[in-house]
Amino acid sequence: MIDKALFPFKENFITRNGQQYHYLNEGQGSPVVMVHGNPSWSFYYRNLVSALRTNHQCIVPDHIGCGLSDKPDDADYDYTLKNRIDDLEALLDHLNVKDNITLVVHDWGGMIGLGYAARHPERIKRLVVLNTGAFHLPASKKLPAALWLGRNTTLGTILVRGFNAFSGIASFIGVKRKPMKKSVRQAYVAPFNSWKNRISTLRFIQDIPLKPHDRNYALVSEIAQSLSQFKTLPTIICWGLKDFVFDKHFLNEWQQRFPNAQVHAFDDCGHYILEDASDEVVPLISDFIAKTESTLL
Repeated sequence: MIDKALFPFKENFITRNGQQYHYLNEGQGSPVVMVHGNPSWSFYYRNLVSALRTNHQCIVPDHIGCGLSDKPDDADYDYTLKNRIDDLEALLDHLNVKDNITLVVHDWGGMIGLGYAARHPERIKRLVVLNTGAFHLPASKKLPAALWLGRNTTLGTILVRGFNAFSGIASFIGVKRKPMKKSVRQAYVAPFNSWKNRISTLRFIQDIPLKPHDRNYALVSEIAQSLSQFKTLPTIICWGLKDFVFDKHFLNEWQQRFPNAQVHAFDDCGHYILEDASDEVVPLISDFIAKTESTLL
């Protein structure tokens, strides 16, 4: 069970191809769309939603297979990047959110969110980038062994789906300043509580495109090529430098592509930057949005 004191938001759903697709829709004002990655869910953004919903419409989906959304098997859902982008597009169209979007992305959310942005660049007015990528693995970066294992081996499948290794371990190693409270850690792993319900955790890993023959390789190339059209947008980057995947190599790539971005790098923080440095990062994002709001009207 998820502690409602930690996640005190109304549950909303739309039906996507027979699946219940959960999302938060809190507050009113210009829209802030927050896109999570793997192995997290909308819970990751809870503190940012609480901070912004007074003045903004905060929209946070749970990808199919994650959080409070349905977790179908492969016969009922194709767990691939294109479908993730299609789902996000369908949700925002359903909510009639089509302009002045502040896009907040983390982990796989970068690829999904910027994939949506590539389809509708005119809708995006501001970017918030948190330990993520929207391009191929940088040439200077090797795929970590743990991801290679999960992506390519039967042992990896057993560890991820049988023992919840990816989500469970991430709740420990994803923070560096101080451990998560037990209730927070339990909330992160709660949706992934069985072999069946861990399917998306594994499929995300297996969907990482590394070679041109991988099915998402061309799509990732297109997303990466589209980024140049956003480099003049107001952008803030908040980054935990102790992330074992999205490390300084990814941050360097973002800075090269977005040379005018406001960058805040935290030497002592890991992947879950909104957990490790919530007291600092949430105000940084709130102030950034407030200060740039007048330029977008």
